[in-house]
Amino acid sequence: IVFVGYLIDCGATSKTAIDDREWLPDEDFISTGSSKNLTVPRLIPTFSTVRSFPLQNNLRRKFCYTARVYKGARYLIRTAYYYGGVNGVNFPSPPVFDQIVDGTFWSVVNTTEDYRKGSTSSYEAVFEAKGTTMSVCIASNTYTESDPFISSLEMLLLGDSLYNTTNFDSYALSLVARHSFGHNRSLISYPDDLFDRYWEPYAENVSVIASNNTPSVSGFWNIPPSKIFESALSTDQLEPLELRWPPLSLPNSTYYIALYFADNRDSMLSGSRVLHIHINEVRYISNLEVTSAGAAVFATRWPLEGQTKITLSSAANSNASPLINAGEIFDILRLGGRTHTRDVIALNAMKSSLRNPPLDWNGDPCLPLNYTWTGITCSEGERIRVVTLNLTSMGLSGSLSSSIANLTALTGIWLGNNSLSGTIPNLSSLRLLEVLHLEDNQFNGDIPSSLGEVRSLREL
Repeated sequence: IVFVGYLIDCGATSKTAIDDREWLPDEDFISTGSSKNLTVPRLIPTFSTVRSFPLQNNLRRKFCYTARVYKGARYLIRTAYYYGGVNGVNFPSPPVFDQIVDGTFWSVVNTTEDYRKGSTSSYEAVFEAKGTTMSVCIASNTYTESDPFISSLEMLLLGDSLYNTTNFDSYALSLVARHSFGHNRSLISYPDDLFDRYWEPYAENVSVIASNNTPSVSGFWNIPPSKIFESALSTDQLEPLELRWPPLSLPNSTYYIALYFADNRDSMLSGSRVLHIHINEVRYISNLEVTSAGAAVFATRWPLEGQTKITLSSAANSNASPLINAGEIFDILRLGGRTHTRDVIALNAMKSSLRNPPLDWNGDPCLPLNYTWTGITCSEGERIRVVTLNLTSMGLSGSLSSSIANLTALTGIWLGNNSLSGTIPNLSSLRLLEVLHLEDNQFNGDIPSSLGEVRSLREL
């Protein structure tokens, strides 16, 4: 297994090596925002700089990192944040804002509580790449009071077997918690986990079984690190083991839950360890036999709300107490869709022909619905098309790309009062176009006679 992906140090201007891995500066992935240095002492390099994005007139705008990816592959996306007071003394608390992957709203970023404790914050999700690029966006929302920011971004290629019971054509996974039970030392991550997932330590007020020899686990499709099987939560006798996990109240949603077990008793001991598992008194699985080879059980769509209790009890034929090594729980996100590929290609070509395109022309043009690109309106339904383009008085310069003729769902174009130059392209393919405003620019050459072929045109 080869570690593949991007480690992006946001706001950095040069490469950084941390634990034998190379973090890249972010300039090749984003063209907007500003790099800022934090003056907080003793920060690790990836938290000592941020990229900050302008909040203007409380507009809901997104600013996107875009990276080349393998279409159809699954990626672990992790964003990390440390505020450091970067917005000045008038804003002592971190801003609250949104994060978006392609056209899907991922989550609200609220690092206030962590920052108050002096801690960093991270968010993790699993998305499948729908094209050859993937965008991760920071976006101001109605709660945002100062400039949004980001400290680091990781986009890590996952193995084909990981989380393969989820239908990634329609859904993504947003991490709620991932814990190594009984492990109360440092975070488990790369290189112990080849995919650099974070397994947090978690020890409740119950017995911890430690083992000098790690069980020889095998056959796990989610490939957890062997280190999580070095310790476990258990009870002294055969009485049930109760866990309040995850350690937070959950919003009403549907969740993916995976639990991991391995028997770490001395091989000389005989007998079986067989478990019944309930979640909030509802049966999760019965008669799960746990051996040194390990066992994992998962639910792909389990409804939960509020506090969650997991109960493990010994089956009648078991002569060993219940135990558990690790668990993962994800919120299941419904994907938000994508703008029609033809329109995305056309708009990106148009963006390239402009010297100063709008700052938020990155990521998906139409989605999420609250974050369409400046000057664009889109259709609704399954087939998302761009239907109007209004960039009047935006101070644009450069030329008008002929690719605009590929936006065949357009009914209106307003590009007046800018500094566009060059010739007006052939727009005869825009059969639905009703309104065209190109006045007060610096175009030259003839007005194309092909405009006479646009039968629906009523205002020129």
